[in-house]
Amino acid sequence: MIHVALLRGINVGGNNKIDMKELKAVFEEAGMSSVKTYINSGNIVFDSTASAEELPVILEAAILAHFGLPIKVLVYSFDDFKRIIGDIPGSWTNDTNMKSDVWFLWPEADSESVLEQLVIKPEIDRVLYVPGAILWSVDKEHVTRSGMQKVIGTKLYKLVTIRNVNTVRKLLGLMEEMNNEK
Repeated sequence: MIHVALLRGINVGGNNKIDMKELKAVFEEAGMSSVKTYINSGNIVFDSTASAEELPVILEAAILAHFGLPIKVLVYSFDDFKRIIGDIPGSWTNDTNMKSDVWFLWPEADSESVLEQLVIKPEIDRVLYVPGAILWSVDKEHVTRSGMQKVIGTKLYKLVTIRNVNTVRKLLGLMEEMNNEK
């Protein structure tokens, strides 16, 4: 089954440096096949017979053993990832005018009640909860006033990994290509 792994906190500000070619080899050594990495922030599309529940344990252990880093890994099946990405409004972009992100949630934070932990400014923030993620968009001219920045450093912040909509749409495209090749 096709999956995507999202690693939290690698190659950020010179910390937790992981080479993507090396990471690809670690995934293959852990039994994953058709492994493809996308950009340097820890996005890996792969095929595996293991379940989405087993995979984080397997991959976190492999990364720790190889790199010596306790990196959290969130894994979504192709169907679950497609469902989440399908809920992103088509008009949302990540460009010079708009900042749009997907905040992928670890299971202990995955509930609609997570919205109560956010500082949402309705006049500038567009925020949606979908099972597995928070979708957040703000016009670039209002980013510094957005409630998005208020989450950094909170308990919730440690239970999310964030990707912009361009990245998640590209990852979905890679998963679709892999699915079509089967």
